[in-house]
Amino acid sequence: MRDEAKRALIERYLAAYNALDVEGMMETVHPDVEFSNIANGEVNARTSGAEAFRALAEQSKKLFASRKLAVTGFEAAGDMANISLDFHGVLAVDLPNGLHEGDCITLSGRSEFVFCDGKLSKITDIS
Repeated sequence: MRDEAKRALIERYLAAYNALDVEGMMETVHPDVEFSNIANGEVNARTSGAEAFRALAEQSKKLFASRKLAVTGFEAAGDMANISLDFHGVLAVDLPNGLHEGDCITLSGRSEFVFCDGKLSKITDIS
C-alpha cells in the first residue's frame, strides 16, 4: 500500500470518528482489527476483532456531544503509519472522574496504524 493510500484511509477513519459515524469507521477496519488505547502509560481499552471494536466505538460515541481529532504529523514506513494529533471533545455525559456534561477535553497524542489487505488491522492510540 502506498503512503498516499495509507494517509487517505486514515483520513477516512478520522473523518468518520469526528462525525461520530461508527459505520464509516467500520468501513476502514480489517475484520481482525486490534485496538488499544494507552493513556499515561496504562492500557485502558483493548479490543480484538471488528465486532468488539464496533461495540467500543458505539459506547465511546455516547460520551461525546462532539469530538475532533486533527492530524499534526504523518509518517509511514512498510505496513505501518504513525500520526501525531490533537484531540478536542465536549462531553455529553458526566464521568466518574469528576468531569461533567459540557466539559471540554483537550489533549495531544499519537496513533499508530498497521495495514492489512487495504484496511486498518491494528490501531494504537497513545496519549
